[in-house]
Amino acid sequence: MHDLSALPFTIPSLHSAYQGGVAPGDILAECYRRIAAVDDPGIFIHLIDQEDCAAAIAALGTFDPVAKPLWGVPFVVKDNIDAAAIPTTAACPVYAYTPAKDAFVVRLLRQAGAILIGKTNLDQFATGLVGVRSPYQPPRNAFDPDIVPGGSSSGSAVSVSHGFVAFGLGTDTAGSGRVPAALNNIVGLKPTLGTLSATGVVPACRSLDTISVFALTVDDAYIAFEVANKFDAEDSFARRFPAKPITAPPPSLTIGVPSAASIKFMGDDIQRDSFHAAIGSLRTLGAQITELDFTPFYEIAQLLYDGSWIAERFTVIEDLLKDRPDDIHPVTRAIVGRATDFSAADAFQDQYKLAALKRVVEPILDSVDAMCVPTIPTFYSVADLEADPIQPNSYLGTYTNFVNLIDLCGIAVPVSRRKDGRPGSVTLLARAGLDGFIAGVARRLHQQADVLLGATKHPVPEVAQPSRSTGDDEIELLVCGAHMSGLPLNHQLTDLGARLLRETRTSAQYTLFSLPEASPPRPALVRAKRGRMIEVEIWAMPSSALGRFISNVPEPLGIGTVTLEDGSTVKGFICESIGLKGAIDITHTGGWRSFLSSCTVS
Repeated sequence: MHDLSALPFTIPSLHSAYQGGVAPGDILAECYRRIAAVDDPGIFIHLIDQEDCAAAIAALGTFDPVAKPLWGVPFVVKDNIDAAAIPTTAACPVYAYTPAKDAFVVRLLRQAGAILIGKTNLDQFATGLVGVRSPYQPPRNAFDPDIVPGGSSSGSAVSVSHGFVAFGLGTDTAGSGRVPAALNNIVGLKPTLGTLSATGVVPACRSLDTISVFALTVDDAYIAFEVANKFDAEDSFARRFPAKPITAPPPSLTIGVPSAASIKFMGDDIQRDSFHAAIGSLRTLGAQITELDFTPFYEIAQLLYDGSWIAERFTVIEDLLKDRPDDIHPVTRAIVGRATDFSAADAFQDQYKLAALKRVVEPILDSVDAMCVPTIPTFYSVADLEADPIQPNSYLGTYTNFVNLIDLCGIAVPVSRRKDGRPGSVTLLARAGLDGFIAGVARRLHQQADVLLGATKHPVPEVAQPSRSTGDDEIELLVCGAHMSGLPLNHQLTDLGARLLRETRTSAQYTLFSLPEASPPRPALVRAKRGRMIEVEIWAMPSSALGRFISNVPEPLGIGTVTLEDGSTVKGFICESIGLKGAIDITHTGGWRSFLSSCTVS
């Protein structure tokens, strides 16, 4: 019998234990021992029998983490997500039903070898960010029972923080996959809308909902996301955004943060200091920080609960509200019941307001690679919610309510603990489809934070840095202008799965020109007898994607062979001399970035 009490339940550590001969039954026994030791009856609405879980592992066959990347990995799901033959309650006993099959995402995770341990508590019908709006006993915060656990995905977050399981599923409409992560010192991945199927999920606001993933590390959350990210034709809101690998942050990175004039901490100076420290950590990663007026984002957030989106929640429980109102949690009833105050005209007016505000924030989003915000502005206690069940909940959504309304992806990540010992957390946000990009930044932030995993005693594990050489199915590609990291056409590389290998320079036999009338502005690299070394980037491009990339290269540019400063050669952008008519020689700047900087200064 192995002593597993010191084993962090991360996916790599579990697979290492299995590889080393640990029996699956011993892992399950340790899982249930931890659940019993914490002794919090509010976490699970339904805990699966240990014997049933053992049978599920036995059915997987021989340990094979290649065929089944989640082989033997325990997980939990929020109880508004279906699991076959287990009641789904959405934390409302009279609503309960027993599904015949798994939710689409749960089925994919189980097929990959994951072992479902149980279904967890939540704010009823996923309406809330506090985790205490449940007719069942609410779970305790993993750090301090006086503080709310966060919602609506309270039980899943607490389970992960205690180290019962490697990951847990929540849902996120207004922040339910991020706020509980912040309050319990774990990672909360809120993916691009439509990437995880909602088939088999009780909706809150169907047009804004997504399944979310809690984990102790960024990599574990992302592995679960990659497994579950399959297009579901039966989900009318599903979208084709295949999961791209986590990418290392580029050397040039612009992060937007709320300006000093617009940032909100509800008077919590310790939270302010924690956020400023996290911004300092981003700077050490090479990020350029730019302040943004967050007023329009707050205005968008206000629409979610003060506008007609309440009516979308009403569609889920309309019959219950009419026929059995006393069986609905009083706070849930008060919030969703307001839907009858809105007309169809109000719904259209709110859509118009949102469209106008989206136009306002578009240039703000275009000005940065990503945004970083406090996940929560401050902390609230259980007593605070007993005194006022509405306003603290609203404040917790300050930096989360607007995200799904404008189709951003996000990931909440722990940063160093606050001065008072409470968890620190920030959330990285970016446009739809950039999940892997912000996960790369989040991973680096987590690794350099002075913090343990969740409420456990385990340190954040080191993750091997991305290879700086090409794999068998990759080709090195040199870029020297608008395709460089952080510049306007870089997405043409990352969209095809390319990754940055290194920054370097050409040999001294090159000149650089700024092409006339190019949109966006771009340079031309030309071999010459007399030139100088030019700064460039080398990217690894999947071989299968190279043809698609080259098809978008316009005249007079092409792909040829470029010699680097060390004498080696690589395929990269070159220009035909015939295309230089009207071009400006910018060789003296030494590179496109330097040229752009000189233009800005002048």
